[in-house]
Amino acid sequence: MTSEFISLDHGSGGKIAHRLTADLLLPLFNNPILSDMHDGAVLALNDHTRVAFSTDTFTVTPLFFPGGDIGELAVNGTINDVAMCGATPLFISLALIIEEGFPMADLTRILQSIQQAATRAGVQVVTGDTKVVPKGAADGLFINTSGIGLIPENVTIGSTGARPGDKIILSGTMADHGMTILTQREGLSFDHAIQSDSAPLNQMVAKILAASGKVHVLRDPTRGGVGTTLNEIAESSRAGIVLQESCLPVREAVAGVCELLGFDPLYVANEGKLLAFVAAEDAEKVLAAIQSDPFGREACVIGYVTAEHPGQVVLETLIGGRRIVDMLTGEQLPRIC
Repeated sequence: MTSEFISLDHGSGGKIAHRLTADLLLPLFNNPILSDMHDGAVLALNDHTRVAFSTDTFTVTPLFFPGGDIGELAVNGTINDVAMCGATPLFISLALIIEEGFPMADLTRILQSIQQAATRAGVQVVTGDTKVVPKGAADGLFINTSGIGLIPENVTIGSTGARPGDKIILSGTMADHGMTILTQREGLSFDHAIQSDSAPLNQMVAKILAASGKVHVLRDPTRGGVGTTLNEIAESSRAGIVLQESCLPVREAVAGVCELLGFDPLYVANEGKLLAFVAAEDAEKVLAAIQSDPFGREACVIGYVTAEHPGQVVLETLIGGRRIVDMLTGEQLPRIC
């Protein structure tokens, strides 16, 4: 660790955040479960029963935004992390840190959103906690959710599973959530409205696993976006990744906002998309399964895994060249989730 104090960069999901994990957290708590560095922990209860467990804290600002709010985001985010382990999410916890003076009407609205999101995803809120802190000690409301789900016996998915020849499928357009939060926070308006892609992906994952037994990696590209998530997978799997710029899906309005404000959509957060690494022979089946889901209709193949340049992500550009896609450096958009 080279920095004396914590900065916003340490929460970005990029290089500095990874350094914090590698230099401080892992040496203290290292064990085979944690060192896998997946979206959730895979826990073997016995020879036949495995569960996925994940926890997350949500500090997004503003609390309400087009396409969702902090409550729906908290439920979907935790459900998705459990689902990315190949599990069926079953139960979540709910912990609230509320600032003194927070409007009761807003709290009621957020709790109703949580209830609706949990019902839609088929999970139950089964435990929780509430703390109230003095005015000025928090920014309105923070939410922590943890989730647990069962993993089928024949499913083995993790960040280390990418194999040369795998096709990489992205379930929809990039950067919708991050750009929505930024424009709302800064009071920016454009001719074409954009909204968050916050969504539960557990039903989509169930369709993927029903379509193929050759799914090697599932990840939802949240903080740090698609670019950072792919770097994490390449590093964990010691494999190379090739992206095809012509195949990367970005909504026209979102692309315009990114260009205007100087953001690369590859590094902007999503909250309702997943990346699937699938054996080439099953890629079309999995793509069709994803496209059959309401949240995956714009899914497409964006690249492949190679034995060349292990640990690196390379982009084939529109003009026929190649450039390295590195992990996010610095904090682009703090408090987006």
